[in-house]
Amino acid sequence: MKTRHLVDAAGSPHLVYISVVGAERTPVVSGLDRAMFGYVAAKRASEEIITGSGLPWTTLRATQFHELTLTTARAMARMPVLPAPSGFRIQPIAAAEVADRLAELALAEPAGLVAEMGGPRTYDMKDVLRGYLKATGRRRPILPVRLPGKAAAAFRAGANLAPGHAVGHRTWEDFLAAATAAD
Repeated sequence: MKTRHLVDAAGSPHLVYISVVGAERTPVVSGLDRAMFGYVAAKRASEEIITGSGLPWTTLRATQFHELTLTTARAMARMPVLPAPSGFRIQPIAAAEVADRLAELALAEPAGLVAEMGGPRTYDMKDVLRGYLKATGRRRPILPVRLPGKAAAAFRAGANLAPGHAVGHRTWEDFLAAATAAD
């Protein structure tokens, strides 16, 4: 695992790690869960390696970056029908805002697990997709799809959200307008 190599090679007195909101609240237990939510499971496993490393550390969990949300919407918009996981909400945040916080943390003393960081608003996935389609002048039907498994249930319950830590300032709409101006 790459995190193990990073921990083994660390010569710095302070390891700063970026993780995802919900890493500890999203049970990734079955093969189906791993196929759809393996990234979350990998982040949680990395957190455990860092915590047990004996190194001084700080971990920041952030919600989904605008850039990843846009990449997902662009890929999905290529399909004739867009499947939207029903009940899924996201709280996108600007990667630059998270980078600024990581820089602050790297210059500070090790703090362990710090307060989560989320974007200013939460959105239903179908609304994110509708917004992207509208911003790019496309029309596609959106089909709600209920994803099975415990990890999907955790996302439907909001495990990937940090409404109490909505510290980001740039909204999805502002990001989308700037990012799709050339589309």
